[in-house]
Amino acid sequence: MDYSKTINFIKELYGNQEFTPLAVPVFAGNEKKYLNECIDTTFVSSVGKFVDRFEEDMARYTGAKKAVVCVSGTNALHMSLMLAGVERDDEVLTQALTFIATCNALSYIGAHPVFIDVDKSTMGLSPDAMKEWLHANAEVKEVKVPKESKSDILSHTDYNTPQHPNSLTLGLSDSSTLACFNKRTGRRIKACVPMHTFGHPVRIEEIAALCEEWNIELVEDAAESIGSLYKGKHTGTFGKVGAISFNGNKTITTGGGGMMLFNDEELAAHAKHITTQAKVPHRWEFRHDHIGYNYRMPNINAALGCAQLENLDKYVASKRKVAAEYIEFFKNVDGIDFFEEPENTFSNYWLSAVVLEDKEAQLDFLQQTNDNGVMTRPIWELMNRLPMFENCENDGLENTIWFADRVVNIPSSVRL
Repeated sequence: MDYSKTINFIKELYGNQEFTPLAVPVFAGNEKKYLNECIDTTFVSSVGKFVDRFEEDMARYTGAKKAVVCVSGTNALHMSLMLAGVERDDEVLTQALTFIATCNALSYIGAHPVFIDVDKSTMGLSPDAMKEWLHANAEVKEVKVPKESKSDILSHTDYNTPQHPNSLTLGLSDSSTLACFNKRTGRRIKACVPMHTFGHPVRIEEIAALCEEWNIELVEDAAESIGSLYKGKHTGTFGKVGAISFNGNKTITTGGGGMMLFNDEELAAHAKHITTQAKVPHRWEFRHDHIGYNYRMPNINAALGCAQLENLDKYVASKRKVAAEYIEFFKNVDGIDFFEEPENTFSNYWLSAVVLEDKEAQLDFLQQTNDNGVMTRPIWELMNRLPMFENCENDGLENTIWFADRVVNIPSSVRL
């Protein structure tokens, strides 16, 4: 098929450039002013006013009670999973249609992904597929929680899991709790990580309800969906922790960086403490009370984030306008469907996506567009097809494979 009409439309949409990239950052506000302030004051590391300000501004914007910055979205996911109590040899329900950071983060802990299929309507984790898999493969059992003293907790030696003191039972005797287990492997299923693919929110309320029913912690991978809403509520605020990415091609960027969103202020305070090497505040002493991590975002990156956040609504509006023009154009193009935001959602359309008829058409479209200076790309290689995860359990992934053979991302940069 000849895709020249589509190629010309995309080029015209972005000013007939010689090369039309997929997504580039826009710096149209106070970025230089705030960066110069960091340089002039010499506060360029993790100490400086913009770090706290960025957290406060983002919590206010998303409606989260607290936000805690990290140096990358992958760090944010890693820390989120640990704070949710994921430990070595636990299992985590997630999707194979995701960026590798999702699986890398849980692999750092030594946990195992279980890949659940995605919805045709969202390209994200399907609550229907999740429910079916749980009923067939999981069971909830009562388990003993051993007594631990406060000193035991503070000197916890499992470096993979920084326990939050209040997440453990303090008492005079052992207690019990309910936990979900895989009937085949015997492993605990501790968490579920849905990813809001290309900024489109999953059916997160249904997933949250399943997590509550099956005693599974919900950790949202909202790396791509800053500014997206499900039934009027920001993604990243439905679970125990939500993780955001500010990589260079995201809707807003700090060059590299991430953030965790919390509804539990005490858990957020603990997260902030251990991401700064668990240093006990003191004017001159360097004393630490826990295994910590050097995950705190530098002030110079946070300054960039503060400036970017001031224009986030404008950038999302621009991406949605681009999507609206694509929707209108592709109504009259045979063999290509534009992927629209799901029901009950407001999508940031981080990356616009089209669905071709089959694998052959997908490869032909990729070839023609890239040969003619329009950057396009397929979905990331599915996680279950990578050597590190090829032996992980999955449910067949029918819709996941269907999308992988057909979806192409097309230029989605902000236009101002």
